[in-house]
Amino acid sequence: MSDLSAANAAALAHVTRVASAAGASLPAVPDATELIGLVREHGRITLNFHPDRIATSGLTAGLTVAEALAADGRYRSQYETGISNGSRTAFLGGDRDGWELSLFGAAYHADGALSADRPKYGALNLAGYADGAAPRFGSCHLRLRPAANDRSTFTFHDSHLGPEHIGTMAAFEPVLAAYLAEGGSTAAIRALPAARFDPAALGRMLDDYIEAQVHGVIELGRDAEAIVADPSFRGTPTGDALAKAASDAGVELLWHTGFTLSPSDVDDEFRGPETPKFAEYVCALYGVDYFDAEIVGRAAQSVVRTPSSWADFGPELEVLQLIKYLWHTLVAFGRPFERNL
Repeated sequence: MSDLSAANAAALAHVTRVASAAGASLPAVPDATELIGLVREHGRITLNFHPDRIATSGLTAGLTVAEALAADGRYRSQYETGISNGSRTAFLGGDRDGWELSLFGAAYHADGALSADRPKYGALNLAGYADGAAPRFGSCHLRLRPAANDRSTFTFHDSHLGPEHIGTMAAFEPVLAAYLAEGGSTAAIRALPAARFDPAALGRMLDDYIEAQVHGVIELGRDAEAIVADPSFRGTPTGDALAKAASDAGVELLWHTGFTLSPSDVDDEFRGPETPKFAEYVCALYGVDYFDAEIVGRAAQSVVRTPSSWADFGPELEVLQLIKYLWHTLVAFGRPFERNL
């Protein structure tokens, strides 16, 4: 971990201290040392992302995530790109900035800390889900090598909630205890060494995950072992960019089963009464009967490039929220993707 910045090292040290103090007062977890060792050596962090979202700031402004990965093989944070599939508050004084101030003990607010130092967000995929540990944040994901675990911090559930249970690999007991207390499986952890990729093993995890914050630079060739993509991007410029990124970095490009859904199957209670109407509008706009990750991405790009064409659904930020709800609905209720429906 010699390439960690001073801010990265300080953030890791702070969380380790807090977790160590909390872990000392926890009831003992049977076989905790063995289980943590298995997570450390075989657990994979997945960084879910939408490959066709457009960066609005930084070195990659104007490029999609897939294009940026193909250009230089580096995965960047919201602070660098302006892209978010969660809270759009990654700026000084924003909500995310406030969460990080508390969680990381002001490590990223010290003199000399850079926006590029900020952590990249993912989740710990203990169940080996093909759509990643937190698909609410994207249809595709990077599957990191286990070495990244040692420079990551973890929270049980999303960090924006101010979670009580936090940790690092050096002090993982609070996270492990919370995971097991809420029904987590020791069998899943013990199965990690023999885990194999199953494209149909979709977890659809919108809320219940162990969030991971990876500190330091993420380079595909060094830190990832695979890019796992949604099949709706096969044969598209986005899919081609992902293939180039994987080939250049020497990592696998895998495809999970994916999701597709008809507007008539969109629940009006799950993400609000506007979502079914929005789904109908998006499908009519692109002349399709079903929507998938690629169709949702087309709409997201259009909102950024021509926001006036979506004015009937409100200001740009409100429309982007509907885009997010449409994606969440697809993850929750979508059927396996089929081309040319």
